[in-house]
Amino acid sequence: MALQLSFAQFKQGSYIVVEGKSNADFFYIIQKGMVQCSKSSDQGNPVRYGPGDFIGVVPCMSGHSQVETAVALTDVICISVRRDQYPELIASNTPLALKIIKSFAARMRTMNDILAKLTLKNVSTDTAEHIYQVASYYDNAGKLDIAVYAYYQYLKTKPVGPNADQAKRRFVALKPRTHAVYFEPTAELTRSYPEKAMIFSESQSGAEMFIIKEGEVEISKVVDGNEVILAVLKQGDMFGEMALLENKPRSASAIAHSNCRLMVVNRSNFDQMVSTQPQLISKLTTTLSERLWSMYRQIDNAYLTDPVHKMVDMICLQIEKMKISADRPNVSWQSDLSAQDLCNMCGIQQQLQPKAIYDFQNMSVIRINDGKVFVKDCFEITKQAAFYKKNNK
Repeated sequence: MALQLSFAQFKQGSYIVVEGKSNADFFYIIQKGMVQCSKSSDQGNPVRYGPGDFIGVVPCMSGHSQVETAVALTDVICISVRRDQYPELIASNTPLALKIIKSFAARMRTMNDILAKLTLKNVSTDTAEHIYQVASYYDNAGKLDIAVYAYYQYLKTKPVGPNADQAKRRFVALKPRTHAVYFEPTAELTRSYPEKAMIFSESQSGAEMFIIKEGEVEISKVVDGNEVILAVLKQGDMFGEMALLENKPRSASAIAHSNCRLMVVNRSNFDQMVSTQPQLISKLTTTLSERLWSMYRQIDNAYLTDPVHKMVDMICLQIEKMKISADRPNVSWQSDLSAQDLCNMCGIQQQLQPKAIYDFQNMSVIRINDGKVFVKDCFEITKQAAFYKKNNK
């Protein structure tokens, strides 16, 4: 039976989707007309979309509420696609799936820079010298398994660069004392990384993406001597797709958060998967949607000014991400994050962290179990986060 898609018409000036609403069971492909999308926390210019563009894919495929508001600038006709129709749609239309995925990759690269600029007040540059800065940061932080890998990648890219002599000295000194692995790609389809090993460095070239079979992977950026954790990915998640899809340097670093085993996807086997495994492309779309939704929320978090308010909102982001019911009282949740993890994810300056952690841990709705944050009442802490955001505006 042929796939049955429906059409939706919107008059000029009408709302197509509204930020924060939970009606995200479908997304739209614009067939005719122009649409303007904006976000309440975004102080930049709204974005306009036309025929062939997509509206609402991120909340639909991630199963979360709408992340932006879309208004019809003209009379608009859209094709409406339900979440459960997507696998069948892309099975018969691979170019459409690739267009969505590549648009996600481009948007994620842009949002990585926005998030770094808001959180760290700057953006990194995709240069070999930035790889050296990454190596030096982790070297000074005592994270030697990460540093030695980044020194190697810098030397590989810039063997006679301005920092080459220092990088060589540190690499030679650190290599025998570390457990870094896979300095170069291999033909293996599965690789194992010990905890705290670097999988790839931001600004490093690369043409592989990874699927986590076991363990956890941390995605982070270093800017001006500060680190922000963008995400901690778990079994089944994918990462590294932007370099594979766009053939550009890595926009963030990937570090083994625990011992992990990864499936490797390079350009040749990715092309084969696209044509033969639509379920993988559906999974990749869902994964990218989850990550983009999380980044939209982290940008909201970056506009908060009080460190404790940031930490409260960040733990609420995790509650939303896990789809834990927070619409009724007395639902508790044990996270796998420490208060220090939350500080790092919020990009809170180091000199402000001790007081922020102390104040956060002394909130009545929080308890610390074995170093990890336990939320006594998800409903209550979600109300507090909403109050903080409202007052911040």
